[in-house]
Amino acid sequence: MFIFMLAAAVIVFLGVDKGIEKCSKILMPLLLIMIIGIAIFSLTITHTDDNGVTRSGLEGLAVYVIPDFTGMTIGKFLTVIMDAMGQLFYSLSVAMGIMIAYGSYMKDDVNMGKSINQIEIFDTLVAFLAGMMIIPAVFVFMGKEGMTAGPSLMFIALPKIFSAMGGIGVIIGIVFFLMVLFAAITSAVSIMEAIVASFMDSFHITRRVACVISFVISLALAVVVCLGYNHLYFELKLPNGSVGQVLDVMDYVSNNVMMPIVSILTCILIGWVLGPKFITDEVEKNGGRMGRKALYNVMVRFIAPILLFILFLQSIGILHLA
Repeated sequence: MFIFMLAAAVIVFLGVDKGIEKCSKILMPLLLIMIIGIAIFSLTITHTDDNGVTRSGLEGLAVYVIPDFTGMTIGKFLTVIMDAMGQLFYSLSVAMGIMIAYGSYMKDDVNMGKSINQIEIFDTLVAFLAGMMIIPAVFVFMGKEGMTAGPSLMFIALPKIFSAMGGIGVIIGIVFFLMVLFAAITSAVSIMEAIVASFMDSFHITRRVACVISFVISLALAVVVCLGYNHLYFELKLPNGSVGQVLDVMDYVSNNVMMPIVSILTCILIGWVLGPKFITDEVEKNGGRMGRKALYNVMVRFIAPILLFILFLQSIGILHLA
């Protein structure tokens, strides 16, 4: 991730982020089409393992979409919710300053209500298709046990799918992973933009100076992470029960501590200091309509901060629910 941040800092510094944004409007739909095609192919594959057990992609789809509550406890349920919340934070760029930075650039004639609906629909659709592309393939080739690999699942399952496609799979695989790389860089640009914009506003410096500062900080952190696998290697038991080193600690502090705290404070700011009407008026200022206004008011003032606080206590090991 820090490598992408370094690349993003250079891109923003050179001022070519606008060009990349235009390219993304072409490449992202192509990536979506490829995801749909790969997901459909993933459902058609079958594999027989060394024990003679044959598994199909459709069986993997059932594993993906049908919940299994075997052995589920309140504690495990909260752990699942915490993992889902972490995914939500990254998927929608919550508690990162990205939405605030890009929202400040929006023109007054933009229909924000329509944009909100589009984000909800397409983010959910893409997430579901990504799971349908990866999970059935993992089940086919490695069974349920293979799903414990975590974020690396994509790089485990997809090469097997491309291999099953034959010769054309090599070309599709190269194009797909190049598009994924491009998507990762554009995501890093959005994160870097939030940081650069904050530096510019706080210290009244130019964009290029802010980019240089961000680049140096990202480079320093990247070096620390690299050294964490050798000279700075250590093992630390985290409150969630896992054992981590430098990168794991950074990831834990970011996902399980800082993001929930920022989200809780945001709910307090919007729900009780500024008031939900501050947001609804902003959404509706150009004549548009904000649907589910009453639900939003209740969520931002009561439900979201309470659930976030409970999950925060669970994530840092203070609250233990069996």
